[in-house]
Amino acid sequence: MLDKNGIAKRIAKEVQDGYYVNLGIGIPTLVANYVRDDIEVEFQSENGVLGMGPFPFEGEEDADIINAGKQTITTLPGASFFDSAMSFAMIRGQHVDLTILGAMEVSENGDIANWKIPGKMVKGMGGAMDLVASAENIIVAMMHTNRAGESKLLKNCSLPLTGVGCVKKIVTNMAVIEVTPKGFKLLERAPGVSIEDIKKCNRGRADY
Repeated sequence: MLDKNGIAKRIAKEVQDGYYVNLGIGIPTLVANYVRDDIEVEFQSENGVLGMGPFPFEGEEDADIINAGKQTITTLPGASFFDSAMSFAMIRGQHVDLTILGAMEVSENGDIANWKIPGKMVKGMGGAMDLVASAENIIVAMMHTNRAGESKLLKNCSLPLTGVGCVKKIVTNMAVIEVTPKGFKLLERAPGVSIEDIKKCNRGRADY
């Protein structure tokens, strides 16, 4: 199986030269650490940064330079800072080529739930609603199962939806899965993971 860095490393292979990429909170923020050196990519954060680099080394952090998850980041030469209105104009205007988000659930038709668990206090949806409504290329990064060992890939999401029919691909610690008109399609298995392992955690939840 893959760990969080392994998931990020696999997603980094999906990033192409010249892409503008938005990284969501959690595992997606690690993707910037693994993009190939021979391509140019602009990472955008909805709090108003374009040109994010890898995470800083310990002792080199600047508390004034953070991403949307309030983590300290580095910036690359030519990076720019702007207000949220400009940031969301980029997102809503579909100027972002790839959006990478975490999720709690994804349905077989590409619905995503990633902002709220009923009964638990949340600060709000944040930029997730704008991202999933505007992006044409969304990859989800998440663990394959919940704490009960059940797949988070479902026929229908049980949690409040963030977006409908928007996810194109999912990369988990167990597999790479594409969302197709016919449902989930298994593209790759993580090292040491068998098809039976995937089916076992997924019984009664979704087919792929």
